[in-house]
Amino acid sequence: MGQEIADEHFGAQDYERFRAALSRETELLHEWLDQQADGPVVPPRLGFEIEAWLCDTAGRPLPINQAVLESMDSPLATLELAQFNLELNSSVFQVGPGCFAAILAELKETLRQARRAARHHQAELLMAGTLPTLQPEDLGLHHMSPQARYRALNTAVLEQRAQRPLQLDIVGHEHLQHTHRDVMLEALATSFQVHTETRPAIAHRAYNASLVASAPVLAAAGNTPFVFGHDLWCESRIPVFEQSVEVGGFAGSARGPIRRVTFGTGYLHQSIGELFTENLEHFPVLLPARFDAPPQELRHLALHNGTIWRWNRPIVGIDECGRRNLRLEFRCLPAGPTLIDMLANTAFAMGLTEHLIHESPDGTLGTPFSEARDNFYNAARHGLDARLRWGHASPEPAPRLIRRHLLPRAAAGLERLGVDPAEANSLLGIIAARTATRQTGARWQRDWVARHGRDWSGLVRAYRGWQNTGSPIHTWGL
Repeated sequence: MGQEIADEHFGAQDYERFRAALSRETELLHEWLDQQADGPVVPPRLGFEIEAWLCDTAGRPLPINQAVLESMDSPLATLELAQFNLELNSSVFQVGPGCFAAILAELKETLRQARRAARHHQAELLMAGTLPTLQPEDLGLHHMSPQARYRALNTAVLEQRAQRPLQLDIVGHEHLQHTHRDVMLEALATSFQVHTETRPAIAHRAYNASLVASAPVLAAAGNTPFVFGHDLWCESRIPVFEQSVEVGGFAGSARGPIRRVTFGTGYLHQSIGELFTENLEHFPVLLPARFDAPPQELRHLALHNGTIWRWNRPIVGIDECGRRNLRLEFRCLPAGPTLIDMLANTAFAMGLTEHLIHESPDGTLGTPFSEARDNFYNAARHGLDARLRWGHASPEPAPRLIRRHLLPRAAAGLERLGVDPAEANSLLGIIAARTATRQTGARWQRDWVARHGRDWSGLVRAYRGWQNTGSPIHTWGL
């Protein structure tokens, strides 16, 4: 969805033309994947996206992303769906010695530039899974960023739903029910997305492994307990996003049998191309844009894939040298609490995924798909209070499973990737300390509210103050 489109109104011929192009490009992708089956083994590359909030001094959202972007003037920053959100990107880094130190240095500089630009407009920047001060009335089309792709997406989703409004119905510590008439609900959830390059020959195993690894990583990373003043899940982004662009599987609809925001439908068997075949065969086209580009660039395939939000999503891209590349987007993590926390989550996810790829023929370590899926939603709901299964063993408390069994495996995986042991141990040590104290971002926010009351502006100010120190979440006080 990052690419802009020229049109936002489409007819039947546009959909037919797009589906034909999508079918042809899916064939070309399969041919390329077959040709790359014996490609060279090289260290993967790594990149990130951070979605951030723009707030006033009281912690309320400020819809000024265009002005902040102009002041920032950086190729690493771009607009998001809502005018009070920004997307901050990283360069592409080779995984290996010193990579995390280099990544942290660049992200700190990008964040410094963004904060300076925001303050030029009397705004503050916040990295969090959602904004506790946000109210439903803030999420109207009057606060949508002025891109054609966003307007077209809103129209397409509502058409697929036969103009039925979107519904949030989330049962957590409390019960949230909310009806909304546009896709601005999606702006409730802001994430930290990790892009890791993978080789076509092992991409299906890497995808399977990322599904299995996502639950323990998410259990340790929860940072989104409050939505519209309701205490919900440790990582409420998961149900919020799944319900905010729901165009498949709702009552009375015969279209789109698979939900577009999903953990997935099962493991892959032989090729990552199986997911792109699923895209073609099971997901209606939402944005039939026209591209004057050769089929080999896979522009239609990329746009269609960008409207299917798997929590672990394959992406086919073309680098600055014109070479095609394949990466996996790890989408389930929230923004925040700090840069070092997000990099610790990244190291845990990468190391654990690499361990699974190396130790298991299919990347699953014998974990049934249904078990991986249940683990994922248990982790999102309960965080470190979840009980998780690993390798089809009996459920264990998440902190014990992570500290005793998974962090050593993640360390071994990072060593295989060439990450410095000292750097790996430092980052994984943050996960160990977080699980020992049980203080995730979600737990800190709940504890703050328990002590100070439901003062949402006060919560945002306190959170922002600690975030600006750069200290990892397990060290924060109340």
